[in-house]
Amino acid sequence: MLNALGSVLSVILMVGLGFVLAKRKWFEGSSASLISRLVVSVALPAYMINNLMGGYDRTKLLSMLPGLPIPFIAMLGGFVMGWGLAIIIKVPKGRRGTFASMIALSNTIFIGLPVNLMLFGDQSLPYVLLYYIANTTCFWTLGSYGMALDGALRSGRPRPTLVSVSGLKRILSPPLLGFFAAVLMIMVGITLPASIMDFCKYLGSMTTPLSMLFIGIVIARVQWKRLKFEIDIAFIVAWRFLVIPVCVYLIVRGLDLPRLEKQVFLIQAAMPSMTQTPILAESLGADAEYAGIGVSITTVLSLVSIPVYMTLVGKIF
Repeated sequence: MLNALGSVLSVILMVGLGFVLAKRKWFEGSSASLISRLVVSVALPAYMINNLMGGYDRTKLLSMLPGLPIPFIAMLGGFVMGWGLAIIIKVPKGRRGTFASMIALSNTIFIGLPVNLMLFGDQSLPYVLLYYIANTTCFWTLGSYGMALDGALRSGRPRPTLVSVSGLKRILSPPLLGFFAAVLMIMVGITLPASIMDFCKYLGSMTTPLSMLFIGIVIARVQWKRLKFEIDIAFIVAWRFLVIPVCVYLIVRGLDLPRLEKQVFLIQAAMPSMTQTPILAESLGADAEYAGIGVSITTVLSLVSIPVYMTLVGKIF
């Protein structure tokens, strides 16, 4: 209980610092995107290599495989529910793919990763990565396809294809490549020199603070006067913070999985919508403003939901 509360306070303080500095104009122009790129392309791959190669062997890695289908099942179910709900509540056709993506997929890296690390420590990283693999794959396939379909409907273009070369390149992101590289070296018995491991350790230590600063910047840039809180946003909030986590809990509670794995999956399922959603929506011609509203509101509300789940997760498993 005290550990969870302490972790929550750390999250709030770091996010708050990012918010204050952003309001003081410290992050003008492309500064926020630079922080994002540092985390995704430098800090996180280094963190994965150092953590996995420093604490895991072939046996431990193979023992994780039974849990990999679970996040895929949860996200595919989320997409089905999202599309069905969009039809039931009559979300406009040019928004339904974006709506389903914000319901089904969570912010596993910028918020989910540091929250899990502060709550459970480095031993949670492999389970965080299992969820991340599923989340990233679904985002750049089903999520990308749904938003491309939204863009096609809005502009009158032909319907997009589900799988593409560009989508495959986006799935193979630096964090995922870092994960695969570490796994490959562990499986074949390669050991990195101490200097390289220290290099990865120091770079990886930037992951949590930079991620929290980035979230503070995102919140500071929300233009609240322009937000239009429509009924479908309320459904996004309800599904993201209540329905999806409950579904994941119901899936994992009876399975023979490590307790920590169940806890991490629940925390990851309760995170806000993916930060990259508005960016992808904009590039595909979908409603980027609508995506920005959903992501902004769920990100802000996560400051309330995260303490709740961080406190509850130790009691229900």
